[in-house]
Amino acid sequence: MSDSGSTSKHVSLVEALQSRRAIVCAGAGGVGKTTVSASLALAAARLGRRVLVVTIDPSRRLAETLGVSRHLPEPTPLDPARLAALGVHPPGSLDAWMLDPGIVSDRTVESFAQTPDDARRLLANPVYQGLSRMTAGMQEFTAVEAMHTFVTTGRYDLVVLDTPPARNALRFLDAPRRVSAFMDRRIFEAFAPTTAGSGLVRRLAGSVVEKVLDVALGQNTRKAVQEFFALFGALLQHLETNQQTMVRFLRSDAVGFVLVTSPHRAAVDEALALEARCRAILGVPLLGRVLNQSLAADDDAAPYPAASLFGDEDAATVAAALPVLTRLAEAEQAEITAHRETAVRLERESGTTWVLPRLPVAASNLEALNALVERVLKA
Repeated sequence: MSDSGSTSKHVSLVEALQSRRAIVCAGAGGVGKTTVSASLALAAARLGRRVLVVTIDPSRRLAETLGVSRHLPEPTPLDPARLAALGVHPPGSLDAWMLDPGIVSDRTVESFAQTPDDARRLLANPVYQGLSRMTAGMQEFTAVEAMHTFVTTGRYDLVVLDTPPARNALRFLDAPRRVSAFMDRRIFEAFAPTTAGSGLVRRLAGSVVEKVLDVALGQNTRKAVQEFFALFGALLQHLETNQQTMVRFLRSDAVGFVLVTSPHRAAVDEALALEARCRAILGVPLLGRVLNQSLAADDDAAPYPAASLFGDEDAATVAAALPVLTRLAEAEQAEITAHRETAVRLERESGTTWVLPRLPVAASNLEALNALVERVLKA
């Protein structure tokens, strides 16, 4: 394995599942990040760890399998009897949770507001309700916040995070910085309401600003904006400190990043571009990459069809079917070869690459996921 930049020293996937406190699965949309995340989580549970998988936007069937839905306040434990049938035994366990940025943001307010009344007023503030769910980077920021909280509370041995689907799938690493920029203290001081103790110049300037805002926004909206800045400003110290803590956490040996791609050329090129950015700019500990939905590790395709396979079928049927089946076999073999070349390219250009197979059925139930787990435990 190449060991340059942010790529961590070689470890097997099993070693990572046994030793890390958090594993982050990143990659472009459509490459099976959520399926890989769930498979890694189930594999770690089989290894005896207490695991939480945090999903962002799973398919409906996979969400039903994991027992998650939107707006659940707490992770959902998977049925121990069903897990036992899949080889998960105590102390191993598996919980799942679908990230809800609003819930994470609201809990931060409730935990760190100066008073319960301040928390109640801020949660009811229409400006907060809009910004907490729409601010650039808020989903990514709350994903990191949730993962960090679940890890540090000691409730789980391992948290597996399925990152938000986005073209730049590592952008959530920038989220603490981008949200911090939004929370520039000077902005809050400019918009916070003036008080009786303020200097004369600030009171006069504040009065002018309020009149301008009343004209532009209306008095009720202006008051809501000022209330938001006054109440949310009290949280800045915590959020600034928390942002620095989370960046250190993301770059520590407790966290491992797995880059997921499919064999399609566009997906591989995008994965390599993401990895270059990860290595050059973000400085995160990359464990390796998963080539998902691949035929690269499969045995050679079945022998090309021959007339003897048709038994007693008449010669005309055999003559018509044989060329069609031969073309299908050739296409299958060509795809296997292409996938193997892709795996070699990834290993050569980036280092450690784990290959997971294309499942014959969609990985929308635990039994199907367990087929991937068997491969993960050998990686």
